[in-house]
Amino acid sequence: MNRREMIKMTGTAAVGATVLGIPVSASAQEDNQQPSKQRRLKVLAIGAHPDDPETCCGGTMCLLHDAGHEVVCVYLTRGEAGIPGKSHSEAAAIRVVESENACKITGARHIFMSQVDGNTEVNLDRYKEMRELIDRENPDIVMTHWPIDAHRDHAACGMLVLDAWRRLDRRFKLYYFEAMSGEQSQMFHPTHWVNIESVLERKHEACNCHVSQHMEDIYYWHERMERFRGIESRCAAAEAFALHSAAQPTLLP
Repeated sequence: MNRREMIKMTGTAAVGATVLGIPVSASAQEDNQQPSKQRRLKVLAIGAHPDDPETCCGGTMCLLHDAGHEVVCVYLTRGEAGIPGKSHSEAAAIRVVESENACKITGARHIFMSQVDGNTEVNLDRYKEMRELIDRENPDIVMTHWPIDAHRDHAACGMLVLDAWRRLDRRFKLYYFEAMSGEQSQMFHPTHWVNIESVLERKHEACNCHVSQHMEDIYYWHERMERFRGIESRCAAAEAFALHSAAQPTLLP
């Protein structure tokens, strides 16, 4: 839902209404059953590293899974450069297991792409790789990094997804999420807010699966974001997204 819609509702009422425009049945969340009167949708959460989807949109993934939709967590890299003192292969092995454990909590299926942490590329081959993956999965919604980001891997991931969206004729809704806004994501302006009060502890549990990243020391930034976005949308905790307009550009004569 957009901010105008959400601001009219109290915190708990917002949950069970819509999530990124998708109707969500409150009973389906409580009973973990598929909604009976709506089409099952597929949602991809595409992050640059293991832990990016969980920290940036983990609550939203939980809500959508609980409402009966298929959620797929796509990791551009295996976090090869993310553990000091470990080789790339050693770090990747550890972080893949951590990601698998996190996906068990969010209910997402996981996919690992072939790029390397800290050395991501944006070129014709990488554009093709991302486009083919998204084409094959054929999602209704994709959530990914805001491309204006101080972390090169985040920026590369967002640009690759944006190119795929355009070349696949804008056939899915594209939402950007934020990562440590101010420090990493720059000039992020949300269009949609998702109340994650009901799944906040579960989101944190999924994030804490990434033991190698010492979440107990770094998650404070994300907690501030959750609280701030909650203040904006009048609830205790929220995740924010920016919808990329699907409108075709008008060419002036």
